[in-house]
Amino acid sequence: MSLVLRCKSSGLPEILHWGADLGPEASLDALASTSVPAVVPNSTDIPSGVAVVPEHATAWPGLPGLRGHREGRDWSPLFTVDRVVEDGGSCLVRAVDVEAGLALDLEVGLTAVGLVRLGATVRNIGDAAYTLDGLVLALPLPSRATELLDLTGRWAGERTPQRRPFGVEAHVRDGRRGRTGSDATLVLVAGESGFGFRRGQVWGVHVAWSGNHRTYAERVPTGEAVIGGGELLLAGEVRLEPGESYTTPDVFGSFGDGLDELSARFHRHLRSRPHHPGGPRRVVLNTWEAVYFDHDLHRLRALADRGAEVGAELFVLDDGWFRNRRDDTAGLGDWYVDERVWPDGLHPLAEHVRSLGMEFGLWVEPEMISADSDLARAHPDWILATGGRRPPLVRGQYVLDLTRPQAYAYVLERLDALVTEYRIAFLKWDHNRDLVDAGDSRTGRPAVHAQTLAVYRLLDELRARHPRLEIESCSSGGSRVDLAILERTDRVWASDCIDALDRQGIQRWTGLLLPPELVGSHVGATRSHITGRRHDLSFRTITALFGHFGIEWDLVRADPVELDDLARWVRFYKQVRGWLHRGRVVRADSPDPATLVNGVVSDDDTQALFAVVRIASGTTTSPGRVTLPGLPSDSRFAVRPVDHTGLPLSTALVQVPWLSTGARLSGRELAEVGLQMPPMHPEQALLLHVVREASV
Repeated sequence: MSLVLRCKSSGLPEILHWGADLGPEASLDALASTSVPAVVPNSTDIPSGVAVVPEHATAWPGLPGLRGHREGRDWSPLFTVDRVVEDGGSCLVRAVDVEAGLALDLEVGLTAVGLVRLGATVRNIGDAAYTLDGLVLALPLPSRATELLDLTGRWAGERTPQRRPFGVEAHVRDGRRGRTGSDATLVLVAGESGFGFRRGQVWGVHVAWSGNHRTYAERVPTGEAVIGGGELLLAGEVRLEPGESYTTPDVFGSFGDGLDELSARFHRHLRSRPHHPGGPRRVVLNTWEAVYFDHDLHRLRALADRGAEVGAELFVLDDGWFRNRRDDTAGLGDWYVDERVWPDGLHPLAEHVRSLGMEFGLWVEPEMISADSDLARAHPDWILATGGRRPPLVRGQYVLDLTRPQAYAYVLERLDALVTEYRIAFLKWDHNRDLVDAGDSRTGRPAVHAQTLAVYRLLDELRARHPRLEIESCSSGGSRVDLAILERTDRVWASDCIDALDRQGIQRWTGLLLPPELVGSHVGATRSHITGRRHDLSFRTITALFGHFGIEWDLVRADPVELDDLARWVRFYKQVRGWLHRGRVVRADSPDPATLVNGVVSDDDTQALFAVVRIASGTTTSPGRVTLPGLPSDSRFAVRPVDHTGLPLSTALVQVPWLSTGARLSGRELAEVGLQMPPMHPEQALLLHVVREASV
């Protein structure tokens, strides 16, 4: 792809092109001269393009990039470029508005994988305080981007896609929950009409921030369109005294020919980080849906035994281990092992788990404080509140004010002590409520911005003390999924719902931003604890396979046949995880909405896994021919079903003979013609292993 940035001698830089590769011989001067906006009736005599930080003073009729004031003055800045510094794949522009008393440092970068990275810092160089109302960054969109896609959701139903035409309008998605949110758009995408995973050019943005945020797309009457975002600041939240500055979160832009290519840039970016989780992703056994708050040493040891037998490698003790925590209404903040439940501490369980060859993990919710807790009774002033009242309770809990040094130090000491004493390898870090009325009780001013930075600092310091510690971002399930939290954690919990049918959509659309190894995905019980649906083991395991695989099921109550089948699936996951978690995610554009096709192609193109999933009855008894895209066109591949299981293939083998013999087709044939599928009932999945044949 190509990014063409025009740095003028005076005004802020404009992006002339963000999209398909223009080649090494691109005519930059000609691009600049042919990109000057037209003079239209009732507009400025000298037209101006839209800058990366759009300015009201240039007659941009849309959302200004920088909004603020100095007691009602200096609200419409007009910056002049002072210096431009190029450094490899980034450009730093330093600009100033002396009259408004503001300086702006703007960074526009292009990563090695083709992601655009934007950031800005505004500094008060005046002699009086400046109230910052907002600072957003924008990327241009071409006129052919006429359709928008974003995501919404709710608890246990995250990542629901929604599409709409994109006309002359502002499409604004504000997140005001104090966390990323189960309804967060994740990536806002604009594209050519009818775009899909494998077709149509698309442009998307992600705001890497875990607090309040804004993502938007806007087209003005003159035809120009932008897509962008930044932090959403509450009234008076950021007030810059002379010499002080504010830095935006990073805003990432990704272009692709289809959503798969757009996603692949995010995936490659994440995998290129030096701290990206390396090595095999361990099979997790989590206790939550197995025992809930029933923490009995004998029962948990038996669960660990069954987990070790099927091949689990990490045992995570979930909620209920600390003082006063017999249900979800009390105890948060009292981060000491409950002596009444665990008279010898967690050592007997942790030692038993390690004796079985597994590592030991623990659930925590450090940012919260229960109204019914020793900590709240001792320090009621440690609750985030406006000062005049307390916010409404959620699950009997408030938010702990980590901007207070004493509260911060207490939580850090407790976490550090627990990780050290019990040699904890994994923390499931939860966050089970929105930040409502989240003020600093000392001043009454909003505190979401400062609280978010304090959480980042807490995670960073804990990781510095325990470099091998793995942390999962869980927030009522998938309510904190963003690239900033993933700079400090190793995976996200995509949803509290592990119903395999619901998880198909949740994981498919979480994959718009994240590769499979960063998305926790567990095999639950036959009957889903949240939805009540029943699914066979093959459907549950095939769904969990396309993520960081785990188990959340009372295996003590599972019958021997189920345990044997589960153990076979775990062994298969261990065989493929090395390449599965480095490969390219592929999602076919199925003409039948009742059928999903998800796959991963290894990074060396030698093999792939595809799941053909029937999510509803559909209008036909069979999915018909299903294409398997993403493989090298001229290579030949052998395709066979994976049957470990319990997957009822016997009838299908008769109805579709190639399933018993296998098929040998080129990558082009698989992508263009595909394979005939057998009749499939709703909520069934067929897993296909595709292996490249050696050249003759």
